[in-house]
Amino acid sequence: MKAFFARLLTKDKREEENPMKKFLIVGLGNPGPKYENTRHNIGFKILDTLAEKKEVNFEPNRYGDKTEFSFKGRKFILIKPSTFMNLSGKAVRYWLDKENIAIDDLMIITDDLNLNFGIFRLKAKGSDGGHNGLKHIQSILQTSQYPRFRFGISDEFSKGKQIDYVLSKWNEEEKNQLKERLDASAELILSFGTAGIHNTMNAFNGK
Repeated sequence: MKAFFARLLTKDKREEENPMKKFLIVGLGNPGPKYENTRHNIGFKILDTLAEKKEVNFEPNRYGDKTEFSFKGRKFILIKPSTFMNLSGKAVRYWLDKENIAIDDLMIITDDLNLNFGIFRLKAKGSDGGHNGLKHIQSILQTSQYPRFRFGISDEFSKGKQIDYVLSKWNEEEKNQLKERLDASAELILSFGTAGIHNTMNAFNGK
């Protein structure tokens, strides 16, 4: 019996010394059924796909819906902010601090008008590119040195119609291709946490 408890104590000590590495994955979007399945909400859609694959469910939490799962010795914490796009930094800052996660282990998922539909671009840092969600995150974190995964939504809109375009739903051609792109996006996130950002960039960028 003494040996049994000694093994338990040793195990607890090992877990304290070698905690599971954690990654914070934040998909940007706007809450509510009005915005569901719109181009601007691709961050939410990608996280929904990943959660479904890992058989976990989102639950309401501070500044957004949250779920988590473990994969290959890593813990992935998924957040869909409830703050609306333009205040996304609140959720990012809160969960980074609460979970004590390094900024290099953060990934922000967002739509990108400058990329053709479904094209991926993962970067370790960069500008906000005019994206209001990224602008607020940069303002709150006081840095642009954080990983971001941009999902191309193309720029097929006429002058002055950008807001209408990003808040509109996918067309039929895009819908037909979306499932494959969502599945690949989920694989990209898992690769980010297990293979590292540079290997993941080489494997997925421009695909």
